[in-house]
Amino acid sequence: MWPEQEPLMSVSEYLQAESDGETRHEYIGGRIYAMTGASVAHNLIAGNLFVAMRPLARQQGCQVFFADLKVRLKVAGEDIFYYPDLMLCCEREETDYYRTRPRLIVEILSKTTERIDRREKLLSYATIPSLRDYLLVAQDRRDVIHHRRSNAWIAERVSDGALNLECLDGAVGLDEIYEDVGLRG
Repeated sequence: MWPEQEPLMSVSEYLQAESDGETRHEYIGGRIYAMTGASVAHNLIAGNLFVAMRPLARQQGCQVFFADLKVRLKVAGEDIFYYPDLMLCCEREETDYYRTRPRLIVEILSKTTERIDRREKLLSYATIPSLRDYLLVAQDRRDVIHHRRSNAWIAERVSDGALNLECLDGAVGLDEIYEDVGLRG
């Protein structure tokens, strides 16, 4: 006999619960998954990326969001809400708590999220028509994996120099990304 499963949560129930709750949850097809807290390195990297990308984004008429704004997508008929670490959006949307048309998504890897970020989220995010770039940023070493739609989502590793972001018509140096994190080479 199968164990009894929790009833599925509707999208409207999820959005209401997230607006009232202190713990963030990702939503996949009616099921919710609690998010864990971030390390100091994770937080520094996210802040550094935001600071580095914001001027480039403003020149393009875009906005950079981090931490608490969800991306909504639909995969195989299932509604999904993820909390990317950073998201670049260039089209204005009417929603206050999520976006559906990001141009760039960044996930900062941790031991607990790396497998999901590298596989599940890559496959899910690649279905978003507006998405041009997906970055996976290590927090324990200077290493960024760059997936581009223009390169069939094939991984490109950047461990030195700068990260060329076609979607922003500019570049962000790894020194900027890892500033104050305390990593070497």
